[in-house]
Amino acid sequence: MPSRRRFLFSLAILAALPAAAHAAPPSVEIIAMAHPPVRAALAPVRSWLAAQGSKVSVHEIDMETPAGHQRLAAMGLRGHIPILILIDGQYRFQRADGGTVALVNFPDSPASPPGVRGNWQPADVEAAVQERMQP
Repeated sequence: MPSRRRFLFSLAILAALPAAAHAAPPSVEIIAMAHPPVRAALAPVRSWLAAQGSKVSVHEIDMETPAGHQRLAAMGLRGHIPILILIDGQYRFQRADGGTVALVNFPDSPASPPGVRGNWQPADVEAAVQERMQP
């Protein structure tokens, strides 16, 4: 009987802990082509993610491999997409200003090719990840 009480007491303590104490770090998947323009476009994102250390889990997949094609298809996307960034399995996010951003294609920058220019900035990736980080 005492061991049952200890068990129930332990459960009560665990239930009282904040949910964030059990949360895993945000997961970021970068599915991208390995071409120089893509690498240059992702440099600010990769640099910021690297600076976060263990606060974020980063996984990269070459878009031009079978795994890259499968991941793209699993997200319901197809066609020539050089960059896809998933944060906790999602690529669409709402900005603080209420606008929606999709982390697909190149960032919105004059240096990005017009035909594959998305509506996101590296700051959008940072904001979405920071929103999911533990305090």
